[in-house]
Amino acid sequence: MSTSLPPAAAGNSPRPSVIQLAIKEKAALYAAYIPLFADGGVFIPSTRDYKLGDDVYVLLSLPDDPQRYPVAGKVAWVTPARAAANRTQGVGIRFPSDDKSKLLKAKIEEILGNHLGSERPTQTI
Repeated sequence: MSTSLPPAAAGNSPRPSVIQLAIKEKAALYAAYIPLFADGGVFIPSTRDYKLGDDVYVLLSLPDDPQRYPVAGKVAWVTPARAAANRTQGVGIRFPSDDKSKLLKAKIEEILGNHLGSERPTQTI
């Protein structure tokens, strides 16, 4: 698999991993979205070892939307293998504090609508 990074993601630090996340259903988006982060965020199931603060470049696809949204996020939490309550192993990615993230957060919250106030459990906090 070959990956290319946008110029903003290139630098002297190790290259961030690139993850393509296609969320096809509203229920899956609800389970993955992290509204507690000020600029939004998303849970990504992964068996790869990540550390807090790792840079991750996500190409996010949303339900019923042909556009892919590039996000240069950071790992904000890690759910390890064999976590309590049968939680899915993976990472919580915090969106950066920029205008593109604000628009993405608004788009996700528009798709979720009334589901945001649901008491149903998610894969997140």
